[in-house]
Amino acid sequence: MKSSNRYALIFALLFLLLLHSIGTLVESIYILDLLKTSLDEKALGLLFLFSPVFLLLLKRRPSRALIWLLFVILFIGRGLIIFLPTAGRLLASGLASAAALFLFPLLINTQSDGERPTGQAFSLGLALAVGASILLRTLGYGIDYSLQTEGGWLGWVLGLGLGYALRRVAFLATKEKPASAREALLPLLGVWMVFALVYFAFSAPSVLARWAESDYRMTVFLISLLCLIWVGGLILRPTWIEDLSPTLVLIWNLLFTLALTTTLLVNRVAFPPSPDSPPLIVGAASWQQQAPYYLTLLLFPVIFLDLSLLTEPWKRQPPSLPALAAGMLLGVFVLVLLMFMQIFTNVWGYVEPVSPWFRNQFWLPYFLMSALLTLAVIFLRPRLKGAQRALEGNFSPNWLVLFVVLLGGSVAAAFVTTQVRQFTPRPNSLIVLTYNLQQGNDSFGERSYQRQLALMKQIDADIIALQESDSARVSLNNTDLVRYFAGKLRYYSYYGPGPISGTYGTAILSKYPLYNPHIVFSYSDQDEIGTAVAEIQVDGRWFTIYNVHPDGSDTAMMVFAQSLLEQIGDKPYVIALGDYNLRDDEPAYQVIAARLTNVWESLYPTKISPQGIDMSGRNRIDHIFLSAPLRPRWATYVLPPDSATDHPVHWAEIVWEE
Repeated sequence: MKSSNRYALIFALLFLLLLHSIGTLVESIYILDLLKTSLDEKALGLLFLFSPVFLLLLKRRPSRALIWLLFVILFIGRGLIIFLPTAGRLLASGLASAAALFLFPLLINTQSDGERPTGQAFSLGLALAVGASILLRTLGYGIDYSLQTEGGWLGWVLGLGLGYALRRVAFLATKEKPASAREALLPLLGVWMVFALVYFAFSAPSVLARWAESDYRMTVFLISLLCLIWVGGLILRPTWIEDLSPTLVLIWNLLFTLALTTTLLVNRVAFPPSPDSPPLIVGAASWQQQAPYYLTLLLFPVIFLDLSLLTEPWKRQPPSLPALAAGMLLGVFVLVLLMFMQIFTNVWGYVEPVSPWFRNQFWLPYFLMSALLTLAVIFLRPRLKGAQRALEGNFSPNWLVLFVVLLGGSVAAAFVTTQVRQFTPRPNSLIVLTYNLQQGNDSFGERSYQRQLALMKQIDADIIALQESDSARVSLNNTDLVRYFAGKLRYYSYYGPGPISGTYGTAILSKYPLYNPHIVFSYSDQDEIGTAVAEIQVDGRWFTIYNVHPDGSDTAMMVFAQSLLEQIGDKPYVIALGDYNLRDDEPAYQVIAARLTNVWESLYPTKISPQGIDMSGRNRIDHIFLSAPLRPRWATYVLPPDSATDHPVHWAEIVWEE
């Protein structure tokens, strides 16, 4: 294997394993702190990311044994991730992340068969990591297949591939003067902004598509195709980059930053600012909201170009280990800040006094990533011109074949995993289910989405209302639970409020096509309150489904209750279900109950079922309400831990007259 191909494979696998490890580390910390909706000592797990500080302890050229020690830690940590409980995953993924982040700068000072890593090898490796991540996520129905139980074996295979590629890599034996810290600091910051963009969004098509509920299959196709085109350019005409002037590179970066930021800003929600404000109704994204999104996708290969140009000078003059340590620590520090920024946009009501500043600022970390990358390109323009002249190819055409396979596999998987099936309607009845997922975790903080899926299959509901389902965010490793459940059940789905809005999610799954889906935002002062609404047609009748998940002060809850009733008006065939965060002795609940029928109370006035399920007093906040002429035939709750979440699961059969 030529050294250029070897390094491309090394960086592809290293970037992919790093995506898995850092993603799992952040997810594990978030899950364990989610149980208390606050930050605690578990957040210190992020210190694993600062392992490059140990580069400062290396006073001389390290031995090759250090590479293999770091590889073993990475291999074992990444391989074990999927088989451990959440606390164990935190430790294993932390060690794997630390090893990968220590190994990456060391590889910059290595050679294989007398050749050093080139900027093009970095770039091709990242493109391969992005293409592989897209395939794994589409195969896994929105959740990386290699991070699911059935795909856990892939972690070991990827690790073995990295070990194979590292066999002929050794440290440089050179008397050349290394690049200074100043010459390494800005390029490494740029490199980690490239990685941040990939980690936050471009390795996970579901995350991108959820921003404006854009076409998921088109997103998968475009990202995969552009990776293929980039690699094709590197292999078939590697000198084409020489034709790009530094000014053109800068313009490309500026346009990408503008398009990305515009996409997030035009899809931002202008929440009702006061209790007296009318509710805001948000429907499907317009073409004006979709246009910058697709422009962002078309421009995104600039991150591959930037990575190639920023790292190419290291082939001639690698930075010293102290210089690499400084650059890595700066890049990782900014990466951690960006993580907190995005997480705070979702939990802005819980981590005062810092988090309220980030309410509705979902766009900000993405702007900073792309802007900092652009600034790195601006300040390094004189060096980039020299780097362009040094670019050369020598990549195997087999990479093109591999990328064609990745493209075909991803597109095919995107179509297969989004198919819906036809169901036989129940005569004059519907089974409706409300399910607070707690982001796919149980009351012990363990991942439980597969058990939740099994329960949904067992219940076989016609309508499923999911709360705390907005997991297509960096805090939860960019997993798309709505796509996962809808794809596995083969139901129609409506995601509800997207990640940009900062809610915890109110999604609707249905055996019947969903018409006129939209979101109603009411005033909120702790969590954004976004009610998902959709219509279905059954037996010639139109049913309106409201999936709710309000929270906040008594004022916000009362505003929500009044807004819900105003939206319902005099509509017949209304089913309003969800996690109301209201008990039957609270004023907002009583306002709703005065107009609508609570399923459980109408069947069991004592709040205790004949089977002994006691939902009296303060036990019950998950409700199903109906309007006339609907009535319940039966209803039940399944309590934790059998519910595989921290809430009871509530479902009922709803009937109506002929």
